[in-house]
Amino acid sequence: MNDTDTIHHEAKALPVSGQRYPDFYIVGAPRCGTTFMYEYLRHHPDIFMPDNKEPHHFGTDLDSGSYLDSLTFLRDSKRYLELFASALPTQLIGEASTWYLYSKVAATEIRTANPESLIIIMLRDPVEMLHSLHGRRLYGGSEDLQRFEDALDAEPDRKRGLRIPPRARNVTALYYREVGRYSEQVKRYIDVFGRDRVHIVIFEDFRSDPAASYRETLAFLGVDPDFSPSFKVVNASAARRSWRLHQALLSPRVISFARSVLPLRTRRPVARLWDALNSRNEPREALDPTVRARLRLELQPDVERLSEQLRRDLSETWR
Repeated sequence: MNDTDTIHHEAKALPVSGQRYPDFYIVGAPRCGTTFMYEYLRHHPDIFMPDNKEPHHFGTDLDSGSYLDSLTFLRDSKRYLELFASALPTQLIGEASTWYLYSKVAATEIRTANPESLIIIMLRDPVEMLHSLHGRRLYGGSEDLQRFEDALDAEPDRKRGLRIPPRARNVTALYYREVGRYSEQVKRYIDVFGRDRVHIVIFEDFRSDPAASYRETLAFLGVDPDFSPSFKVVNASAARRSWRLHQALLSPRVISFARSVLPLRTRRPVARLWDALNSRNEPREALDPTVRARLRLELQPDVERLSEQLRRDLSETWR
């Protein structure tokens, strides 16, 4: 069976207070079209995905336990399971947390929660992905080096605990080259779940023909592949209107105050409203060709290993 074959999968209740863990997970990688796929899948009548796209309940090795990481990682199992309480018994449940792929333990944690889970992995030219990721971390306040090449050069220091941005979340994501080495990350999921339960989408294929990639994903999940949503651009490049103000709003005092006055159900809508007010659409500055060539050369051995795993020459796609 290949990764586009249909797996006949029934929603399965697990004995955790009568609630269900997801049936499938979009596990990453970041900046590889996961938001597109999440939006398209959640419109399917046979699928339920919560408003909170990235709860990051698993991947506990990436969570330092800090208050800042609590903004990324939903640690409480009860609150996590409540995200899916509105799902119909006949619907598949899914979620999409992009750092599960990078985590060394998320695959086994997911399997412990639901051994029958289906896994969707989305991959993109790692050089393009990392450039985009750097911009997104700048936007989110977890990066303070404005130039991508400076952030790459800072990796050795950051691995020694130096030059860490004061408002950084998920600190190991600052090791950009490691995030972009996909082969071991993909291998973990195949080893844990088996090849027939892991569906891999190449972003460049998805971008060129989203309808075909969507149908293949629906077939993999075992739901009606003929359903067609409206395909539109989501999660476009953005920048902060005021980076200093955004950093100030991530301070412990402000976060503690917000949590004390905002009911849980209103926190995400308020955060989305703030993002809209303090954001502007802004294309990223083009990646320096010298930096591009250097990074591509460094990552090429991993691309070759991944090509062997997937039986597809990705060097031709990612060049």
